[in-house]
Amino acid sequence: MTPEERSLLERTHKLTEENNEILRSIRRTNRFSMALRVLYWVIILIVSFGAYYLIQPYVESLIGAYGDIQGSLNGIQGNINATQSAADSLRSLLQ
Repeated sequence: MTPEERSLLERTHKLTEENNEILRSIRRTNRFSMALRVLYWVIILIVSFGAYYLIQPYVESLIGAYGDIQGSLNGIQGNINATQSAADSLRSLLQ
């Protein structure tokens, strides 16, 4: 092997080692980034379920109140219909 070839081989080896270090660093950074992304979404899911757990009694209370209001409105509508039918019956008797 000539000195030029040896020098070229050593330079190539040095560049290969340097590239290997850079690639390992990139790979390490990607793993760390992926771990942080997973942690981010896990935290978002935990906070979402926690918020639902805390808000659930209030939501159920509101749904119950809405059902009560709807039932009351149906009762009022029934009373209005009964009043109209009584008024119609009274009109037919008066004629």
